Amino acid sequence: QVQLVESGGGSVQAGGSLRLSCTGSGSTYSIYYINYMGWFRQAPGKEREEVATISTGAGSTNYADSVKGRFTISRINAKNTLYLQMNSLKPEDTAMYYCAAATGVSRIWRYWGQGTQVTVSS
Repeated sequence: QVQLVESGGGSVQAGGSLRLSCTGSGSTYSIYYINYMGWFRQAPGKEREEVATISTGAGSTNYADSVKGRFTISRINAKNTLYLQMNSLKPEDTAMYYCAAATGVSRIWRYWGQGTQVTVSS
């Protein structure tokens, strides 16, 4: 099993920045098989949205169109830590943000954190 713990959420005015962190812990065996990590978000009344993902090997990244150019995902494998730098925040970025880890060729998002709230005021 892998446990993921997010931190860094908070309240900020539009145009501001926040950096989210996600630290993973658990069995070395389980962590070894993680091939992708990502950030998701869910606003009240809306479906969960994939924000950004990164492969643990080559570091390939992918972003939702709504955050491209504003958000940057990164990771430090040796520390089992994932980051999401969020700049030029907009009120529509307000949501609960979740860290997740995937395994397998089908990229099954198997492990999830408890979430951290991001609120952007206009």
